[in-house]
Amino acid sequence: MLASIFIVQGLDTVLHPDRKVAAAEPVVRPLAERVSFLPDDVETSVRLSGAVQVVAGSLLAIGRFPRLSALAIAVDLVPTTYAGHRFWETNDKQERMQQRIHFLKNLSILGGLLIAAGDTAGNPSLAWRGRHAVDSAKHDAKLVAKSAKAQAKTAKVAAKTAKASAKTGAKSAKTGAKTGAVAGAVAGRLSSMLPVG
Repeated sequence: MLASIFIVQGLDTVLHPDRKVAAAEPVVRPLAERVSFLPDDVETSVRLSGAVQVVAGSLLAIGRFPRLSALAIAVDLVPTTYAGHRFWETNDKQERMQQRIHFLKNLSILGGLLIAAGDTAGNPSLAWRGRHAVDSAKHDAKLVAKSAKAQAKTAKVAAKTAKASAKTGAKSAKTGAKTGAVAGAVAGRLSSMLPVG
């Protein structure tokens, strides 16, 4: 729906540029001096504007490159509105009111085009994706750091446990050796006391 006015008006502008040349001249000439790729000829510039509206409007209508199409139309709409609806220059009250209405209508449409140019159809924008990637990388780095810290702690606990086990094992061996020596001594005494027979 947003594209329909641009397709119809753009086609009319391409076919009948003479209707808009007089209004466009005060805007096209200074603009052509500042922007090198714009043609100096007002009629050619008017036709070019109409062609942009038809092509971008058609692409917007069928959903192909909608953001780029809406942006192209928005860029084209600014000088078109300024050239075509200069209500502040009109002395006739009725004409001034009509031109102001058209100016405000175009301003409203420009707002819709800017919304369409920024609409990602539910997909995240490149800026959001970039911020999300940075946040995700930071989050992953924190997890790696926490994991490394936890592993170091676990290794420290395991080393303490191994040291304690080694101490316990050494004590057990010492105790076992003492017990064996005492048992050997007791057995030796007992055997010396018993008659051989």
